[in-house]
Amino acid sequence: MAENKTDAKSVKKDEKKPFILVRLFRRILKFVRDCKGEMKKIVWPTPKATFKNTGVVLVTIAVLGVFVFLLDTCFMNLLGLIMDVAKV
Repeated sequence: MAENKTDAKSVKKDEKKPFILVRLFRRILKFVRDCKGEMKKIVWPTPKATFKNTGVVLVTIAVLGVFVFLLDTCFMNLLGLIMDVAKV
């Protein structure tokens, strides 16, 4: 029984691997096929949903921009008051 195992191993060793460029080409083809399959699984949003989401993002950016502007203005005025007090 041990002889059968060694025979199987020697058969595997005797098998030649394909040339490196052939293996590379096969791997590239597999990658392209897998990518194509994954692209078919993508569910794209409708134009209406895209427009709505864009509006939400723009409004959020505007609100955060105003908030940061107000914080900056308050801190600059507070710093100005502190600096004026320090000069006296």
